[in-house]
Amino acid sequence: MNDCLERYPFMHTSDHLTSSCLFDLGVALTLEMGIHQIDLLGDISGMISAHPQAPIVTLHHFDNIDPIFPNRNRTEGVKHLMKAAEIDQSRLAQQTICYDKPMNWSVSVSWGYSVHIYESIIPRSILKKPLETFKPWKNGPPPLYMFNTRLLTNDPCHTPHVFFMEYIRKLKGNSVVLTTYRRKARRRLQPCFVPGNYSADNILRVRVFSNATLRKEAGKIDCCNVLHMAAMNVMNIKLRNCRKGEVIA
Repeated sequence: MNDCLERYPFMHTSDHLTSSCLFDLGVALTLEMGIHQIDLLGDISGMISAHPQAPIVTLHHFDNIDPIFPNRNRTEGVKHLMKAAEIDQSRLAQQTICYDKPMNWSVSVSWGYSVHIYESIIPRSILKKPLETFKPWKNGPPPLYMFNTRLLTNDPCHTPHVFFMEYIRKLKGNSVVLTTYRRKARRRLQPCFVPGNYSADNILRVRVFSNATLRKEAGKIDCCNVLHMAAMNVMNIKLRNCRKGEVIA
């Protein structure tokens, strides 16, 4: 290690220095999509709500971001997220997308964190891009991030109704997990005026049911069904395995 330090006196960061020394020993770098240094500023909810299809390993550098849950400080927000991790870390923040075709809605579930409801049918390839709720660590020429993003808009057809996890518990002899998500706030936008579309303003909570069995395959994509709306202000969603040959869009 001392020899390595002498070879790289110009390096200023421990990460870079350590990787260089490991390369000299013949150790290759493996990219782990679940490790997040989060060199971002402000509200990172857009990133977590469209997390890469990989298990979360770390979320660090929290001192420069907003609390990840509304009405909680940074510490409380992390502890709240850990309630979901303690029950099913394999599914934490894994994005599942489904469509309520009778209502013409698109639904994106970031399990254990948030649910987004859009008043239009939006392709999965678009919904997998994080909403740019955050700001870059440093200003400079594009690209500002190492991943593609979606810009925020006031278009009611492309602005989601946002719900954050309220509580989590097991049902039916611990075989089913229920996560409930509560609306953050009213959108304060007109409904999406497209023929066949319906407003989601009346939805106050979203209940997501999932199998309590931990997933063994990293990065596996789930499918989901929109069941029904109890009392017309609650949406129920059932996560399930995708069927062989199923067209998800």
